[in-house]
Amino acid sequence: MSTLFAAGHAIVNVGLTSFAQTIVDAGARVVQLDWQPPASGDRALGMQLAALINHPVVEQANQRAYAAYVEAQPNLIGVARAGEALPGFAGRMLLHAGPPIAFGEMCGPMQGAIYGALLFEGWAKDIDAARELAASGQIAFASCHQHGAVGPMAGVISPSMPVWIVENAVTGKRAFSNFNEGLGKVLRFGAHGREVLDRLRWMSGVLAPTMSAVLARHGPLALKPVIAQALHMGDECHNRNVAASSLLLKKLVPAALESKVPHSQLAEVLSFIAGNDHFFLNLSMAGCKAMLDAAHGIAGSSMVTAMARNGVRFGIRLSGTGDLWFEAPALPVNGLYFPSYGPQDAAADLGDSAITETAGLGGFAMAGSPAIVQFVGGTPAQGVANTLSMTHITLGRNNAFTLPAINFGGTPAGIDARKVLDSGIAPIINTGIAHKEAGVGQIGAGITHAPLECFAPAIAALAARVSA
Repeated sequence: MSTLFAAGHAIVNVGLTSFAQTIVDAGARVVQLDWQPPASGDRALGMQLAALINHPVVEQANQRAYAAYVEAQPNLIGVARAGEALPGFAGRMLLHAGPPIAFGEMCGPMQGAIYGALLFEGWAKDIDAARELAASGQIAFASCHQHGAVGPMAGVISPSMPVWIVENAVTGKRAFSNFNEGLGKVLRFGAHGREVLDRLRWMSGVLAPTMSAVLARHGPLALKPVIAQALHMGDECHNRNVAASSLLLKKLVPAALESKVPHSQLAEVLSFIAGNDHFFLNLSMAGCKAMLDAAHGIAGSSMVTAMARNGVRFGIRLSGTGDLWFEAPALPVNGLYFPSYGPQDAAADLGDSAITETAGLGGFAMAGSPAIVQFVGGTPAQGVANTLSMTHITLGRNNAFTLPAINFGGTPAGIDARKVLDSGIAPIINTGIAHKEAGVGQIGAGITHAPLECFAPAIAALAARVSA
């Protein structure tokens, strides 16, 4: 045995690192292979998972779901008030990011955004009245996803707020998102002061009708080509939308100048868009939702069609299990903090913007965005590694969204819940970090993952449906 260790061979250790250390102590070289049993060692769940691997119903359903996602053509077609456009959105109801949650359980930023929405709607005259009303049971709260919409961070949408209308030209189904307010004191981080409400009113009264007139002049605006070009320019279309916002502005300016909107108003609106590098984010989210909704509701499919966070819980939905949410506690975000802030100040993972990762953008496209890698922490090489690691848990590569850094290969897309549970590789998400208290705003950015605990009940539910 001592001769074997002295021969210079490398030993591969699978699993526990303590075994590797013993080998090193004995003087041998060791290659550590991180591995864990499928389904985290849960035997019953592992058997359910095994039954779904190569199952003809699941394989065929996944082919259909992935093809529908790839073939989807999300077009920006207009602007409307949320209460008039979103299906089932009526009465005194407010929408929020993530899976459904009661008001009393909401995190600080989301509760703050709720107060701001109540003030914006005129349902409460001051902050004290807003707090009382929010907790009274007189306001209905629902997930944005339940009404065909998505919203970043707190994600709060009220009936009078303007929303983008994005339509899949293949199916005619629509997805919606609110407008991006920019940075600083904004509703999505729970701020609800006068400057926040004044901006929301300006967006509703000036920005939205201007965009409606411009789009009426322009006609449907295809979002996939904008995203594809932005990926080649260094965006990943979640945390970095500099190129996409610029490309959008470039496309809209000619129609804006040809519209009947007064030039002084146009100048005000175009200046706002030009000064907001995140303006395209909400369109990226709505476009991704439209693509994924095309894949949703296919019996037997293990493809993930939504990942969303409410600051307390992280939820996923599968194509083959309908509108059920499978949830686990939201994880902290590991990242870089602005000066004077640290992990102790941070809210847990928050927002609907993980819809971008679900569609193969964001963290899944970090190989093409070295600038965002620097912002959230890490190196360009790690960004490439993050993208490539996602190929192990996805159904394919989306060749509509290619990345120069990986020889113009398509982004990995179509998260397969079976592969996640089998490999133990969790979907990666890059995201902003919100302060845990309402209104403070963004305090950093970083990397997190979808909790593996979401995928166990999802696979169990799918297995029950497939075997029924």
